[in-house]
Amino acid sequence: MELSIKEEWNYPSEHFSTLALSTFPMEQFITSWRMTAQDADLVQTSVPIPELKPGEALVKIAGCGVCHTDLGFWHDGVKTKHPLPLTLGHEISGTVIALTPSLSPGERGNLVGKSVIIPAVLPCGECDLCKSARSNICRNQKMPGNDFDGGFASHIIVPARFLCPVPEELLHHHDLATLSVIADAVATPYQAVKKSGLVRDDFVIAIGVGGVGIYGALIAQIFGGKVLAIDINDERLKSASEMGIPATLNVAGLDLKAIKNKVREIAERFGTRPNGWKIFEFSGTKAGQELAFNLMSYASTVSIVGFTMDKIEVRLSNLMAFDATMIGTWACKPELYPEILDLFAEGKLSVEPFVQVFPLESINQIFHDTLAHKYTKRTVLIPNDN
Repeated sequence: MELSIKEEWNYPSEHFSTLALSTFPMEQFITSWRMTAQDADLVQTSVPIPELKPGEALVKIAGCGVCHTDLGFWHDGVKTKHPLPLTLGHEISGTVIALTPSLSPGERGNLVGKSVIIPAVLPCGECDLCKSARSNICRNQKMPGNDFDGGFASHIIVPARFLCPVPEELLHHHDLATLSVIADAVATPYQAVKKSGLVRDDFVIAIGVGGVGIYGALIAQIFGGKVLAIDINDERLKSASEMGIPATLNVAGLDLKAIKNKVREIAERFGTRPNGWKIFEFSGTKAGQELAFNLMSYASTVSIVGFTMDKIEVRLSNLMAFDATMIGTWACKPELYPEILDLFAEGKLSVEPFVQVFPLESINQIFHDTLAHKYTKRTVLIPNDN
């Protein structure tokens, strides 16, 4: 199915001249799977590659991860910033095949032919938030699959300034497609752990150890924390244990008092101090957020990483009485991505145990199966010609 370009593709009409074939041998079209309405099957679309604007890069996509946020847009009624139709997907890796010639070396003008991770949020780099080390919440930021067409496609056009190059030696041990999950599933908890102020031997509670949470638990352990993984799924907890997380707790069917008692027992067994706990809510559920708040104690830090549309009811006076801290965390600053790649290069993190790959053309089935909780691993979709 081929749609009208000016009506259906998210670029201004003045940029709809196809790039010269000499620039893109064999690269003439972008094929994507687009959301047209809530809960409707995504529609395959093919359009000519538009002309790049200043500061943009054309990336041939290697893989794009399926995230809870994508399902939020597609199923839960979360509104995308760009009106539908829209190509979703923000966990993207690929190869740069073109840049606008106006890019200077300082703007990563030497990336043609290089493998890259596309940060899940792309800041402007110039505003007060960007210049005060808060670029992840830049008010001019652009998010693939939200502000513009995303990664469930053969190619993507993105701002080039903050693309993160993947060292060639890293690709000797990891597939570029599966490294796409770094863009969000790894980067978001990495920033959350750094923001929490976690120090060695802190007691860490990771609530929800699925796609994002398992990386959060592992990163907290790399930072020196004594980690307890909490979930309601035995398979996820078994995976966490196999990856070296020292304590797990399935809270399915337990009341709050029983959970608190078990958590205190584990903290005592670790020999950690009884205060200053670092609590991370990764599940993005009402139950998970309520549990995180209720486990808060003296000098605790509670980091909200998962997202839900549900509202919770808590007694904020507990925050005052415990002199505790609650932190929100949105995505990850592009400046932190090289640090994350270093953890992979040093063998401290890996993607293979937590990722499964499928062809992009199976996206509709994957969305339905993900919604039905049929997967315990992060799904990465790979374009057909890879």
